[in-house]
Amino acid sequence: MDINKLLRKNIQTLKPYSSARDEYTGEAMVFLDANENPFNQPYNRYPDPLQKVLKEKISVLKNFPPENIFLGNGSDEPIDLLIRAFCEPGIDNIVTISPTYGMYQVAAEISGVELRKVSLTTEYKLDYAAVLSATDVNTKLIFICSPNNPTGNSLEKTAMIELIKKFQGLVIVDEAYIDFAPGKSLLPEIENYPNLVILQTFSKAWGMAGIRLGMAFSSAKIIDVLNKIKYPYNLNILTQQKALELLAKKETVEKWVKLLIAEREKMAGLLKDFPFVIKVYPSDANFLLIKMFDAKGIYDYLVEKGIIVRDRSKVHLCENSLRITIGSSKENGTLLSALKNLI
Repeated sequence: MDINKLLRKNIQTLKPYSSARDEYTGEAMVFLDANENPFNQPYNRYPDPLQKVLKEKISVLKNFPPENIFLGNGSDEPIDLLIRAFCEPGIDNIVTISPTYGMYQVAAEISGVELRKVSLTTEYKLDYAAVLSATDVNTKLIFICSPNNPTGNSLEKTAMIELIKKFQGLVIVDEAYIDFAPGKSLLPEIENYPNLVILQTFSKAWGMAGIRLGMAFSSAKIIDVLNKIKYPYNLNILTQQKALELLAKKETVEKWVKLLIAEREKMAGLLKDFPFVIKVYPSDANFLLIKMFDAKGIYDYLVEKGIIVRDRSKVHLCENSLRITIGSSKENGTLLSALKNLI
């Protein structure tokens, strides 16, 4: 794949900003290059713009080369950067599935890029032929979320691979919830498909939503583009330090995931017995999508009780549905008790 055929012309010729921390390698004792205040260490110093130490740790965790990893302010940053790098406003377009994560559309609209939606089947399956048929010569990106949000299901690997093989642009597979799914990540497929970008996050299974740390994995050429156009110090020193600290807790995270999956299955079994529940959809994520009678009324009732879930009733194919995150056993019990009072 010739990435220059996909890149915007101005990005091809862009000379990236060179920060003070980009212009030397090795160790140093005295820093007089970045106009920093010498007091209040270590917070007076700019963070590593390429997060080298953190990437090395993630490289070991994911068994993936550090030069093929981009770290961003949540997954939303690489989503935005990919659109800005590859899509010419007013000319190019993006294709995504529907329903899915809403930030693909928001990021496209901010950049003035057309977004085309292709409906999943009524069983929330991916029709890769329909997605391909929605593309044209100006389609640069396809976004696929698997496990999908808000439906919770993993999309078929064979369908995603067919899409990656047959599309001439970039296919971005958002795996924010992959840690809760029985299927494996598509990360190993990047070696076979240079147009594949995988997004993952530390917000879900790792419980780090508050520090905003997302990951993009792809060929070195695509990662170089993202590094070229990102803000110089996109991850602050506190995020990098806290992530390094929490990455040492892999065994704890694995226990959390097992507990959440067990709670998810328990909740699915209990919720389906409520008379106002029509269907509890199978989930490979840390949430359940539940179709019910009077979803808006139940949502309002739960708000009055101080319990916040997500009303997805206005989302395509999710009419009269609530999305409920799997919490702790105590939190889930509080929700169930509140719902029992409606019977």
